[in-house]
Amino acid sequence: MATVELRFSALPEHVRTARLVAAAVARRAGVDEAVLDEVRLAVGEACTRAVGLHQTGGISAPVKVLLIEEEKQFSIEVGDEAAHAVAGEGGPGAGPGDPDGEADEDEMGLAVISGLVDDVEVSAGEHGGLIKMTWPTTPPPTILV
Repeated sequence: MATVELRFSALPEHVRTARLVAAAVARRAGVDEAVLDEVRLAVGEACTRAVGLHQTGGISAPVKVLLIEEEKQFSIEVGDEAAHAVAGEGGPGAGPGDPDGEADEDEMGLAVISGLVDDVEVSAGEHGGLIKMTWPTTPPPTILV
């Protein structure tokens, strides 16, 4: 199992780099070529969401991306350090009282990711959030000599 860790300042211009790195590592891990555009788009959405949460929350910590190659799957974890309201707690950006619509943008980003990736896990709490996306891989062809 190989893991690549990428950390970047919460600036929108770094999202493109994260997308390119994710696609390159996914290709190397054996993710089907036809799915690489979905990988790029999903990583872009997840990283853009994390950058936005960091900027809104005034968080100077970097956004963390883990690219994990396992035997039959490839996973990408995008983590943020923004405090998230736990369901039912309310709070800023947690519901209809959100004047800027940030909660709506957050939900739309998660909906886009869910539409692109079949296997998605989203977790969030007071110490940050994590989006884990997983794709199947195909083993490299066996070369007989």
